[in-house]
Amino acid sequence: MTAREAVVSAEERGATAHVLDGVDLTSKRTTLDGIAAVLDFPEWAGRNLDSLYDCLTDLSWLPEGEHVLIWSGFQDLADHDPKAFNGINSVLRDAAERPMCGRRFTAVLTRS
Repeated sequence: MTAREAVVSAEERGATAHVLDGVDLTSKRTTLDGIAAVLDFPEWAGRNLDSLYDCLTDLSWLPEGEHVLIWSGFQDLADHDPKAFNGINSVLRDAAERPMCGRRFTAVLTRS
């Protein structure tokens, strides 16, 4: 599935798509910053895996409903820093299983 197809799929079911262009995101820090930017994390949000989880299971600053993070080009991080990729991907999966505040989180990873 391409990022564009993932956006269409999310919008068809009434979800809000948030696209993260992962090209050149080759470190944990830049990837966490990118996720925070596309999901409009509050200023108080830290840039670590615990904070990422807390924000993804809250999302109270966003409208109710499902929010889909579409991470296009995730392979750049996976290739450059597999440990960071595995940690972030694990948090994305865990957060998707525990929605709160009337907002459901889903992550879709695409190569393009």
